[in-house]
Amino acid sequence: MALFLTCCVSSPGPAEKGQGPSQNEEASLRKLVTEQTEAWNRHDAAAWSKSFAPDAEFINIVGTVFNGRDEIEKRHAIVFASVFKDSRTEVTVRKLRFVEPTVAVVDTDHVVTGYTGLPPGVQATEQGVLRTRMRYVMKQSGGTWSIVAGQNTDVKPAPAQPSQAAPASTGG
Repeated sequence: MALFLTCCVSSPGPAEKGQGPSQNEEASLRKLVTEQTEAWNRHDAAAWSKSFAPDAEFINIVGTVFNGRDEIEKRHAIVFASVFKDSRTEVTVRKLRFVEPTVAVVDTDHVVTGYTGLPPGVQATEQGVLRTRMRYVMKQSGGTWSIVAGQNTDVKPAPAQPSQAAPASTGG
C-alpha cells in the first residue's frame, strides 16, 4: 500500500517551469505529502500534524479554523478516533508551484473511503467516496519544509440533471 501511495503522490507532472528551485526541493515537498498520507492511513494524528509549523493555520472541510500544530493535532486525533477511524485516503499532487525559492503552494486531490460518517454539511461525492481538495502553503526554514497554512474543501456531488419537462401548450 505504501508503494501505491508513493506512486499516486509522486506521479503528477513537475513544478511549473522557471519557478521552482531544484528537483530536490520538489521531491522534499512530495515526500512530506506522502508521509502525511501514510500517517492518515495509520490514523496517527501526531504524525499527520508533525509537518505543520507551530503557528500554522488550518481551515478544515467545514470551514473551522484551527490555529497551531497542537490544535490541528488534537482535532485530528478526535476524527481519527471517530468518523475517520477506519478510513483510507489516496492523495495526488495536482499542482506544485514555487512562489519563491523557500515558499511553495501545493494543491492535492484526496479520495477518502472507509469512513463511518461525515461532518455536518459534508456529503459524499459519490456512494462511499469523499473527494476533497487540499491547498497548502509551505515554507522552508533551516532546510526543512513546513506547512504554514492549509485549507481542505470537499468536492460536492454532481448536481442531478434537470428533467426535461414537456413544453407548455399555447392552446388555441
